[in-house]
Amino acid sequence: MAGMTIGKLALESGVHVETVRYYERRKLLVRPPDRASGYRIYSGDVVRRIRFIKRAQQLGFSLNEIRDLLWLKAAPRKRCDQVQKKAKVKIREIEDKVRSLNSMQAALGNLIRECSGKAGVTDCPILNALETEGER
Repeated sequence: MAGMTIGKLALESGVHVETVRYYERRKLLVRPPDRASGYRIYSGDVVRRIRFIKRAQQLGFSLNEIRDLLWLKAAPRKRCDQVQKKAKVKIREIEDKVRSLNSMQAALGNLIRECSGKAGVTDCPILNALETEGER
């Protein structure tokens, strides 16, 4: 793929132009120098890098974590087990979030069961529990 402007890069990568700029500010992408025309020209490799970033985000990795993964990817002497360790940490974080979400779901389900839906809002057990939950 020949060089492309930021607009074409964004289109090819499936992101907005501002996302490309944001990734540059976060040091996930190297900003190419401006040409005499005033435009920056990006290589096709940047499309793959942006797609890598987006896929990693979809798996729950933060931009800081993605920067670490990109660094590992660019260090051919590093071992895959370092990437595997990061993936295992991410799985544990996801499992913790799932447990937390399940707990929240159960608590909200209990509050819904306590509410007949017929009382006035001043007597609503859901609203009252939200107001007094920290006092218990």
